[in-house]
Amino acid sequence: MGMSTDPTVRYERKGPVATVTMNRPRYRNAQNSAMTYALDDAFQRAAGDDGVKVVILAGAGEHFSAGHDIGTPERDAHLPHARRAGLWWDHCGKAGADNRFAREAEVYLGMCRRWRELPKPLIASVQGACVAGGLMLAWVCDLIVASEDAFFADPVVRMGIPGVEYFAHPWVMPPRVAKEFLYTGDRMNARRAYEIGMVNHVVPREELDVRSQALATRMAAMPRMGLALAKRAVNQAEDLQGLHSGLDAAFALHHLAHAHNAETGDDPLGGMDIDAMKAKGRGA
Repeated sequence: MGMSTDPTVRYERKGPVATVTMNRPRYRNAQNSAMTYALDDAFQRAAGDDGVKVVILAGAGEHFSAGHDIGTPERDAHLPHARRAGLWWDHCGKAGADNRFAREAEVYLGMCRRWRELPKPLIASVQGACVAGGLMLAWVCDLIVASEDAFFADPVVRMGIPGVEYFAHPWVMPPRVAKEFLYTGDRMNARRAYEIGMVNHVVPREELDVRSQALATRMAAMPRMGLALAKRAVNQAEDLQGLHSGLDAAFALHHLAHAHNAETGDDPLGGMDIDAMKAKGRGA
């Protein structure tokens, strides 16, 4: 099977709004390392362009993102990349927790923290699946506009792991809702996500792009510096409520789970490949 020659991430600017689009629709925009670093390139480009005041993050095709790439032909977790999110060593050539912690601290937790600090408002425009690693991308955005067919899920407890690496659950939803969300692995539809305050707007699928662009354009009428400072003020308030330290604590538990799986079973994912995860999701 040949590798795609399409760009992994597309970048487009219309006036003061830049749109960053994940472009692996064949694989429901599963995030391999190539996509992660292409996203980082795109956000850096938007940050450095004085003409851009608001950024939209979207996904090509039927789904926003089905999460981390754990099984496509283009999975590239073994390849090295120049580190950008931290000063930890590279994961390549390492074994066990030395490998997994180094990689996930960079491409998952570290990158999400880095993108959360983009000094321009970031809107997630979500359709279809927004699952696990897809949730992380949506949660680092300042606003979420979802289509009526969008759904959200974090099913990784099925792996014996407490949740995705960017563990913002108790900050983006009430704690009891977060617990049910994790304990069941069930999908949360867009309307329910709106009711609990995780989503800003729910719109018809055919209007998603237009409505996201319209919201971005309204926001772009505000002073750029004012937007940046307002974003930083809210982010700092979340950190004062424990988000930053909570992420560190949950990340440690996440890797305890990986180590436990590797010690008691055959692999750090608890035997859950993509097919097994799908089967469990169907109640098999």
